[in-house]
Amino acid sequence: MEKDEVARVMHEMPYGLYIIGCREGDGVNAMMADWVMQVSFEPRLVAVSFENDSNTLKHVSEHKAFTVNLLAQNDEGMELARRFAQPSSGGKVKGRKGAEAAKVHHKLDGVDCELTGSGCPVLSSAMAWFECEVEESFSIGDHTLVVGRVLDGRIEKEVEPMTSGYTGWTYSG
Repeated sequence: MEKDEVARVMHEMPYGLYIIGCREGDGVNAMMADWVMQVSFEPRLVAVSFENDSNTLKHVSEHKAFTVNLLAQNDEGMELARRFAQPSSGGKVKGRKGAEAAKVHHKLDGVDCELTGSGCPVLSSAMAWFECEVEESFSIGDHTLVVGRVLDGRIEKEVEPMTSGYTGWTYSG
C-alpha cells in the first residue's frame, strides 16, 4: 500500500467528537478531540490522544483532571462542534499569516457550563459527560496519550452522539 493510499484509508475511519475540558489557571479551557476510547472496565479508564503541542494537554498535565463532553448529533451539537473545530492559536493552522495567525480563539466564551469538583467544565448542551483524574500519560509519536480514571458522569439527553460521519469532518494525517 502506498503512503497516499494509507492516508486515504485513515481518512475514512469514523470517530466520535468530544469536547475535552480542563482547568486553566483560575479559568477553564476546552478543545475538540476525536481520539477518545474506553480502555478498561475495572477500574473504569479512558484514553484521550492530544497533539504534543496542545494547550489543553499542558493544563491537563498540570492539574491532573479533565472532562469529556459528548455532543449530540443535532443542530445544537453541530453548532457547538464548529466553535471548537480550530486550534486556540490561529498560527497553528498552516498557511495563516498576519492577523489571522495572531488570533487566539477562546472557545468557551459564551458557552454555558458548570464546573466539576476538580474545576473542569461540563457543557450545559452536552448529551453526556464524564470527569477523569489522570492516571498515566505516554508520549506516542506526535501525540500524547492520557489515560484517565473515570470519577463521575451522567447522560443528560437521550440522543445519538456526534460522529465524524455526521459532520463529514475527518482528523487524519
